[in-house]
Amino acid sequence: MTNVTAGVDLGGTKIQTVIVASRRVAGTARVPTPQTGAADVVGAIVETVKSALASAGAAAKDLSGVGIGAPGEVDPAGGLVSHSPNVPGFQEAVKLGPLVSKGLGGVRVVLDNDVRVAILGEHRRGAGRPYRNLLGVFVGTGVGGGLILEGKLRRGRGAAGEIGHTIVKPGGRICSDGRRGHLEAYAGRGRMEARARELVKRGRKTVLFDIMKSQGRTRLSSEVWAMALARKDEMATSLVDDAVWALGVALASAQNLLDLEAIIIGGGLGDRLGKPFVERVAAAMQPRLFVPDDPPHVLTTGLGDLSGAVGAAVLAEGSSRNVRGRPEARKE
Repeated sequence: MTNVTAGVDLGGTKIQTVIVASRRVAGTARVPTPQTGAADVVGAIVETVKSALASAGAAAKDLSGVGIGAPGEVDPAGGLVSHSPNVPGFQEAVKLGPLVSKGLGGVRVVLDNDVRVAILGEHRRGAGRPYRNLLGVFVGTGVGGGLILEGKLRRGRGAAGEIGHTIVKPGGRICSDGRRGHLEAYAGRGRMEARARELVKRGRKTVLFDIMKSQGRTRLSSEVWAMALARKDEMATSLVDDAVWALGVALASAQNLLDLEAIIIGGGLGDRLGKPFVERVAAAMQPRLFVPDDPPHVLTTGLGDLSGAVGAAVLAEGSSRNVRGRPEARKE
């Protein structure tokens, strides 16, 4: 097997890697994100690429490039990631691209924001293929967004699509970046967990943390939330209701501004809770839309939890074509 690309989706709780050959996923690897600092995160990324290559029946010599989607502020030119509060050690600048390249013997590594590459994956290979104007909102440890406008990935000056840090309630709950009232403060799994812990300290009851322990988890994963909802846990239900409300406010505002054809909702929590969750968000948007009789299509992802990793591989494929001087059929 020759000329394969690797795509890495770096998240606060997991690292998902795929090997793509001839536009198809040929191998995968997934590990929990180390909570012990940047060096261990870099090491884990390198190991997942090697494991995914092995599962694809490929070797390091077959690898033409690696794409990485990382949360936070990304400098693609320098391969730097910073201001990522949900990934241990990435609050300060980390030379992620050069470090991963070194760990893989000098292979070319390209980076972009995790949600931008996820919506790129959905636009090229998933649910977003029929649309030229769409927003991807990925609800995981945090909340991120990516924009496709007129068929092109919108980067702006580097922070385009950061819907997780739009304000849904001035002076509201504290976000992971220390500010208040952001969408992520209500719909990001990390901040939902922080709120749950705060409520437990006040004497509120929940099965969330019992389920977490029974599943061998150290954090409230998307599966834990889903299991608590299935047991009709009052606290879990209330906090997910808050997330639906906040997403309805933020996404309706985005729609009123951009007049999009479609909105795709994914990420760990979005994918795990699936279509019923997405339909609830669409319903929460409806009364807030300026043109309610022509709403956007609100969709689940087509690639599921591989959106980010596949999008990162697409990013690497595009970079490879540019390096070799071949024009891309559709530029981002």
